[in-house]
Amino acid sequence: MTTNNIRNFCIIAHIDHGKSTLADRLLEETKTVSQKKMKNQVLDSMDLERERGITIKSHPIRMEYRTDNDEIYIFNLIDTPGHVDFSYEVSRSLAACEGALLLIDAAQGVEAQTVSNTYLAIENGLNIIPIINKVDLKSAMITDVKAQIIELIGCSEKEIIEASAKSGIGIKDIFDAIINRIEPPENNIISDTRALIFDSLYDNYRGAIAYVRVNDGILRSGMTANFFAHGKEYEITETGYFILDKIKNAELKSGDVGYVVAGVRDMSHIQPGDTITTKESKALIPLPGYKEVKPMVFSGLYPADTDQYNQLRQSLEKLKLNDASLTFLPETSEALGFGFRCGFLGLLHMEIIQERLEREFKLDLVTTTPNVVYKVLSKNGSELVVDTPAKMPSNADIDGIFEPIVKAEILTPKKYIGNIMTLCQKKRGVYKTINYLSPEKAQLHYELPLGEIIFDFYDKLKSISSGYASFDYEFKDYEQSNLEKLDILIHGESVDALSIVCHRDNTYNRGVALCSKLKELIPKQMFEVAIQASINKKIIARTTIRAMKKNVTAKCYGGDITRKRKLWEKQKKGKKRMKMIGKVEVPQEALLAVLQIESN
Repeated sequence: MTTNNIRNFCIIAHIDHGKSTLADRLLEETKTVSQKKMKNQVLDSMDLERERGITIKSHPIRMEYRTDNDEIYIFNLIDTPGHVDFSYEVSRSLAACEGALLLIDAAQGVEAQTVSNTYLAIENGLNIIPIINKVDLKSAMITDVKAQIIELIGCSEKEIIEASAKSGIGIKDIFDAIINRIEPPENNIISDTRALIFDSLYDNYRGAIAYVRVNDGILRSGMTANFFAHGKEYEITETGYFILDKIKNAELKSGDVGYVVAGVRDMSHIQPGDTITTKESKALIPLPGYKEVKPMVFSGLYPADTDQYNQLRQSLEKLKLNDASLTFLPETSEALGFGFRCGFLGLLHMEIIQERLEREFKLDLVTTTPNVVYKVLSKNGSELVVDTPAKMPSNADIDGIFEPIVKAEILTPKKYIGNIMTLCQKKRGVYKTINYLSPEKAQLHYELPLGEIIFDFYDKLKSISSGYASFDYEFKDYEQSNLEKLDILIHGESVDALSIVCHRDNTYNRGVALCSKLKELIPKQMFEVAIQASINKKIIARTTIRAMKKNVTAKCYGGDITRKRKLWEKQKKGKKRMKMIGKVEVPQEALLAVLQIESN
């Protein structure tokens, strides 16, 4: 089969617009998956994806489609995530495709991630096929949504396909559009071999497995693979396609999407965005890779059992192979011991990584409060990068603190604009512009401090807009701001895991609220425990956990009061001694108290 009959495409959309359902329908119609094996979200292989009802990882699959005149086409589909935290997965998938199905919910219309993913597809030069999904819903606004799509990508109305992935409406039109409107890959089979790694995973028996799109030449078993990133060579032991599971095939040629096994045991030797060539047909120039992703949120991950430190390190290395956006560096904490400072794309990304570590690698973890990266200008002129409040220098040494600012895009029905603008102002947002995609749908642009939106902004946005508003953002730059480090002292000792950086106007309220919350969460001790909030060693708030009190006079029946007083005095001295040498253990719930304060 020539490359003329190959189509490589992905499905892009906002979360919950029906990507996985459409993928299921395409697999069903092409008989790639038998009726017996068919189930909802068939491409979502992780338990987490099924439980949450979202796609977390891109999933490639190969389908054979037979036309009415018996011509066979190969469709390589990559199902992509829709949540903003996994936009890096989308960008990598687009690089392996020539076309994209742009899926839009008929009842919701164009939303933030729709816009973001569309721009990514346009940047990659993909042929875009716009599809309105769920047209059979009573709440469908087909005319309005068509107007929004035309405004977004400048297509004609007749190019827009009306469909329902659930009921099968318009599926034949989608297949025809894939064949007629998506360009086949170039036939470069006689060229020097070049294959782009767009994803990878680790297999305990076969090592690191590279997911590739072959642009030029051929990859086959027995050849010697050469990696551009590090120049290492490995013998290819297996190649194949993705048809739910990995199906072995003798070779992968120009235009194919598949996998390569080469006995790579060093996980750092497989890097998404790298180019594979071969010793037998060596290329001199690598394919354009991806721009390096920058984590936006940082948090400490510590094993609850210190003996699991090495296991945690190995587990993070394996996850990074499957998720290039994850970063981690060793760090120590006085409260928690040895662990890792991990970088994530957002809070959902952080939650997913934590859950995967606990489920897949049987780890018991303690997570510190998430925070963003600050740039600190010292009075001696040097610039420090601070990814945890514990590294923040004292105020006396600081000339300025710069915080990350993001360009935010909010799509909302017109009636919620006032509420959303009020929320953005509370989060120190700066209004930029407003555009109307239709008479009833507006597009708001704000500049917001990243530290203000990572905790509860999305939840509050959904709450005040009755779930209709959508949100997307991208990093803009660092800007100077009046920020301070707030320390929490428990029993006179600073707990670095509870330190936060916040705006000067909010410091006192945060300190008071955090002390009150910790009082509820930290259990009573045999001695009195003081909880204090401090800025630059100055106490701004305090609360006290009273000591557990044993009734030492319970056995005294009557008699002189002096006997009871002696017992009380002895108890008092004992508690004083315990207070001097006692140590307070801070539970995980207390370490996450900062998050609960943020959402108030």
